[in-house]
Amino acid sequence: MKGLSIIISLFIIFIICSSWGFFAHKKINEYAVYTLPPTLASFYKKNILLISSKAVDADKRCYIDSLESPRHYIDIDDYNEPSIDSIPIHWTKAKEKYQEKQLLLNGIVPWQISFSYHKLVKAFKFKDIRQIIRHSADLGHYIGDAHVPLHTTKNYNGQLTNQIGIHAFWESRLPEMFVKEYSFIKGPAKFIEDPLHTSWNIVKQSNLLVDSVLALEKQLDKSFSKHQKYSFIERNNLLIRTYSDEYARAYHTALNGMVEKRMASAIQQVGSFWYSAWVEAGQPDLKNLQKVTIDDQPLDINNKKNMGREEL
Repeated sequence: MKGLSIIISLFIIFIICSSWGFFAHKKINEYAVYTLPPTLASFYKKNILLISSKAVDADKRCYIDSLESPRHYIDIDDYNEPSIDSIPIHWTKAKEKYQEKQLLLNGIVPWQISFSYHKLVKAFKFKDIRQIIRHSADLGHYIGDAHVPLHTTKNYNGQLTNQIGIHAFWESRLPEMFVKEYSFIKGPAKFIEDPLHTSWNIVKQSNLLVDSVLALEKQLDKSFSKHQKYSFIERNNLLIRTYSDEYARAYHTALNGMVEKRMASAIQQVGSFWYSAWVEAGQPDLKNLQKVTIDDQPLDINNKKNMGREEL
C-alpha cells in the first residue's frame, strides 16, 4: 500500500524543462506553418511533420546538456529589479550588469530566441535544409516557452504558494483537454523589425499574467474538496492522480481564454520569426530543396535523468 500511495501521488503530466508539454509544442509549430506566405509555406508544408515532431527536441536535450534548461525560461523576480524594464535587453549589456553565471541561473529565454533566430537566418542563407529544420523547430519551441506565464517566475510550479502541479495543469492538462475549443490562426505572419525587442515583449506580456494564473487557481481550490479536485486514471499500468475534468473545466472557465490566447499568439509569433529570418536571409529560393524524411540524430532520452528543473 505504501508503494501504491507513492505512485498515485504523481501527476499525469510530466514536463521536462520547458513549457506547453509535447502535445502543445508540436501543435504550435504545426499551425505556425499555416501563417506563412505561399512562397515560404510550400517548403515548410513539405517538412511539416518533421518540424512538428522536432518541436520537442529542445526539451529532450535537457537530459543530455546541462546548459539547455536555462534556455527555456527567465525568472524575472530573481533579478530584484524595480521592474522588468530595468533588465538590459542586449546580451552583452546584461552580462556586464549581472555576469553570465547569474544570467544562466535566472534563465535566458528571450536571448535564446534571438540566438536561435540568427542561426536560422544563417541556415537560410546557406540553404542548409537540415539546419533550417533544426533551428525552425528550436526557435518555435523557445518562442512557445516565452508565452507561458509560469516560465517567467521563480514560482514556476507554485512551489512557493502551495500550488505544486499548477505548471503542468496550465500548460498541458488544459490544452490537451480543450484544444478542440481553441481557435488558433489569428492572422498571417508579419515581418519583425526587431526580433530581440519582440522576444522581450513576449516575456513581458507573459509575466503580467503570472498573478492571475496563480490567484485564480488558489481561489478555485477553496470551492472544491480534495475528492472533487482530483481523479485517478491508469497510464502505463500505473494509477495516476491528476486534476479532475470538473476542476479543469472550472479553471479553464476562470482563465477566460488565457491559454488559448497565449497559444494562438505563440503560433503567430513563430510564423513571424520564421518569415522574418527568411526575409533577412535574402528570401532564398527553397523550391529545389529536397524533403527531409529521416532525422540523422534522433534524441534518445530513455533511462536518462533530466539535467534541468522539472515540473510535475
